Amino acid sequence: MRNWIACSSFSILFLSISIFLYAPTPGQSQQLNNSLSSQFRSFSADTDIRYKNLKFANDTTSKRVNADLPDPTNVLYKSMIIPGWGQIVNNQAWKVPIVYATLGGLGYYSVHLTKKYHDYRAAYYNLNPDTPDDLRFGSTPSYIPESANLNEVRDLRNQVRNNRDLVYVGIVLAYGLNIIDAYVFAHMRSFDVSKDLSMRPRVKPAVMAQSNMPGITLSIDLITK
Repeated sequence: MRNWIACSSFSILFLSISIFLYAPTPGQSQQLNNSLSSQFRSFSADTDIRYKNLKFANDTTSKRVNADLPDPTNVLYKSMIIPGWGQIVNNQAWKVPIVYATLGGLGYYSVHLTKKYHDYRAAYYNLNPDTPDDLRFGSTPSYIPESANLNEVRDLRNQVRNNRDLVYVGIVLAYGLNIIDAYVFAHMRSFDVSKDLSMRPRVKPAVMAQSNMPGITLSIDLITK
């Protein structure tokens, strides 16, 4: 038991002397901290330079790829001025007949419904005994008999008017879809959607923007095979 206590005391004494002899002084600790801080700043500066060079290279490549493509904002304005103009700029002239067929069909149908609405409105006014016989909205059309039920004429007038209003909404939507289609396709033309694409993930060290602490970043590149 005494031998075990003596060995333990000797071990503790030896460790204490070792720590005292090899422990760094305050000056050495400060020098060590300065060295680590300098290495970290050098690592941060090198990472920042590589990030800027990579960003510059990507911007240059993007500008070179998109140099021959139309500006999406310019396409947007052209589609707003003349329907189908944006599709022509995007080399999609085959869509122009669809745009004008839709707008033309809806426009023609709205004119037809407007005419019918005017006919039923005139008939309802002329057949109503409470209104004077002055043909304010014109004469009653020949396809509406004088003996027609007044309530039915009123219901038909309201129905035709509602259908005409819905057609007006369809014209606005078709015009808006023409603009959206040209604008979105102008943006998407710069994307490579071919089948010869593969993904290459990359993990690299980086510096956090807010806390200036080291970290890692994960990026996935789409490259041509």
